[in-house]
Parts: sequence; structure tokens; C-alpha cells
Amino acid sequence: QVQLVESGGGLVQPGGSLRLSCTASGFILDYYAFGWFRQAPGREREFVGTITWSGGNRDYADSIKGRFTIFQDTDKNTMYLQMNSLEPEDTAVYYCAAKPGTWSIDAKRYHYWGQGTQVTVSS
Repeated sequence: QVQLVESGGGLVQPGGSLRLSCTASGFILDYYAFGWFRQAPGREREFVGTITWSGGNRDYADSIKGRFTIFQDTDKNTMYLQMNSLEPEDTAVYYCAAKPGTWSIDAKRYHYWGQGTQVTVSS
């Protein structure tokens, strides 16, 4: 059974940092790419970043480049989203997702989704 389990969300002040985790199970990660998406109230789901598990190729949304970093721990089957210099506009529910093959910025191409974790940036 394919599972993606996220953790690490919470409340942080502007300028602060958070690290989100996404642990995968039930499939062979080498054949998949993973993405982070976010959805704020009243807005559509938005691409944040993506990584191809085998090879580590990455891409990021322009809005978070230089502030967010995706990295992986292959021993733990876990992908991370390190978020620095957080802004109130980053407040959203963050989702990790998985798709066969290489990375994509298109949420429709992802087959599996985690439950989401809330990130709130506020003073």
C-alpha cells in the first residue's frame, strides 16, 4: 500500500524556518519523482518544488527559489522541504506527492498524495 506521510508543519514567525518531512512507503522510490505543493485558503493548489528520487534533479517555483530547498535521505525513504526566510504569504497547507518517472510541476501528473500539513507564518 502506497503511503506518503508528512510532518513538520506549525506556526512560525516571519523570517523563521521550518522543515517539512515526507516519508514514503509501499513502492520503489528509485522509479518515482516527488513534489511539494501548497494550497492557501481560497486559492488553487500551487507548485512549490520537485525532485527526481534517482539522480536528485530538482526544480522550484520562482516564488520560493533561494528560500526553500528540497533534499532526500535515501536510507529513511524521506524527502524534506527546508523552508527559510518564511513570509506570511507562505501560509498554506503543504502536500507532498509522488509520480512515476521524472519530476513535473503539474499537480495532475502526480498519482499519490500525502494528507497535508499546515504551515502558518504569523507574528
